[in-house]
Amino acid sequence: MQTSQRLDQQQAAENRRRELLEAADRVVLRDGPEASMNAIAAEAGITKPILYRHFGDKSGLYRALAKRHTDALLDTLRAALDTPAARRERVEATLDAYLAAIEARPQVYRFLMHPTEAADAEKDFDTRRHSAPLLRRLGEELAKIIAERLDLGPNSEELARVWGHGIVGMMHAAGDWWLGERPCERSQLVAHLADLLWGRLAAAGDAPGGPGF
Repeated sequence: MQTSQRLDQQQAAENRRRELLEAADRVVLRDGPEASMNAIAAEAGITKPILYRHFGDKSGLYRALAKRHTDALLDTLRAALDTPAARRERVEATLDAYLAAIEARPQVYRFLMHPTEAADAEKDFDTRRHSAPLLRRLGEELAKIIAERLDLGPNSEELARVWGHGIVGMMHAAGDWWLGERPCERSQLVAHLADLLWGRLAAAGDAPGGPGF
């Protein structure tokens, strides 16, 4: 009986946490990097102390939202990489998937990647300090995918990690600039970035026994 009660309580806590994250998402979609704990608590119909009880502080909430959106983005990128198409087309599909994701939800992207300018009690929250682990995680996950799919010869693991973090850095920097200035169509940016990547990718063989790239 006690075990069943604990499981029920755990499930109820997980459901409540998911509801609070969904409320936070709604506020972030509306307010972007200016989203505050007060606004999120109001959206969820609770007081800020209750929100703190679930996440600790804005850093805890940020980490939970970052994981939620990074998981979804990684699923999208993997799906693009697994598209049954030629390697160049899959590279372009993956770049486009990333750019489409930040274009579709720019306020979420800005909340995750840019420091808030809100002059309130949370002004000391520095998103830059928290966004670095998000980019590192994307880089490591992409490195694993590259290592699984490509034969890069000697020092393959090292190269895969360099490429993974380098590609994520390129996508982040180029995407951030593009989202702010819109100097060209998304399809043009995808083609330009694919051209930049294509030289060594075109020459690399598929990893033995791997799913291919």
